[in-house]
Amino acid sequence: MKNSIFKVNNETGDPKLEDVKIGTQVWMTKNLGVDYFRNGDSIPHAATAEEWEKAGQNEQPAWCYYDNVLENGENYGKLYNWYAVNDPRGLAPEGYHIPSDNEWKMLTNYLEGEDFSGKKMKSSSGWNDNGNGTNESGFSGLPGGDRDYGGPFLNVGDYGTWWSSTEYDADGAWGRSLSYHNGSVTSYKFTKTFGFSVRCLRD
Repeated sequence: MKNSIFKVNNETGDPKLEDVKIGTQVWMTKNLGVDYFRNGDSIPHAATAEEWEKAGQNEQPAWCYYDNVLENGENYGKLYNWYAVNDPRGLAPEGYHIPSDNEWKMLTNYLEGEDFSGKKMKSSSGWNDNGNGTNESGFSGLPGGDRDYGGPFLNVGDYGTWWSSTEYDADGAWGRSLSYHNGSVTSYKFTKTFGFSVRCLRD
């Protein structure tokens, strides 16, 4: 399996951003950390549990840092609800898009399927209980945790979960999760009010 990591010009506000080519796809190697949409509008910052829950109830976009700690944002990017992911103003920077469920499947299929691709996608450090991966793919998946719809923060160090752009039904959308305790990638239907990481794909 051959891939390449290369720096690109970008408008994400992150000068350290790099991309990696995995099969025919080109993925960001870092989680998204923008606080504005592509058109320049600000994405609401929901720091408190009340703000986060209200945004979900009103089906409005929101972001936060894990535990509202800036250092976590520097390490893991921001957590977004799905209403930010799906907002027509565009969460992904110019030249990128939020991957669909099928595009996530393309990634894991290229890496020999969901049962084996997680180990290749996980970073080689940062996971609890020696749950690190090989990062053979260059995806550099980190355990950034998540935020429950009611506001609590959960699972940093144990799980990394990323939204897809694909809606499941009125209440849920598809996502992908990596875990410290195995080498697989798990596909789930998640409630749209949860906060997860976002990884973008080149157009």
